[in-house]
Amino acid sequence: MFSKSRINEPGPKAEAEKPKAPEAPMTKPSMDFTPSASKGKASASVLSSDLTVVGNLRTTGDIQVEGTVEGDIRAHLLTVGESATIRGEIVADDIVVNGRVIGRVRGLKVRLTSTARVEGDIIHKTIAIESGAHFEGSVQRQEDPLSNGRSPAGAVRLETPAPAADVE
Repeated sequence: MFSKSRINEPGPKAEAEKPKAPEAPMTKPSMDFTPSASKGKASASVLSSDLTVVGNLRTTGDIQVEGTVEGDIRAHLLTVGESATIRGEIVADDIVVNGRVIGRVRGLKVRLTSTARVEGDIIHKTIAIESGAHFEGSVQRQEDPLSNGRSPAGAVRLETPAPAADVE
């Protein structure tokens, strides 16, 4: 028995192999971590309630606004928090408005919650307006509301000079 244990215990070689084994797994997780981080979905950028931004924001990711933005915002998913105020145009694939927006809203999916306050036109593919939301402006459905900021030729807008012609 003792002779077998001595054969199985080549002390220096076993110790030399042990540090090599942990090194290989250490490099693999770090190599795996980088690609998975780039493939994984990043968390939303949050603009806190005490933050005021003057200028335009553009990202291919998600933004959650809790503060004030004076400028246009373009994003993939835009969430306007209850304490937020945005003065400018917002353009996103998905838009959820819980706070105040003063300006045009363009999105594939637009949702106004019961706490939303919107003053401006909404151009959308699909829209949901909860009971209690306040909205002043026109609503227009387009197949591709993100393509441009103007109505296609021949589209009828609710706020055209036609009412002004009735006044004259």
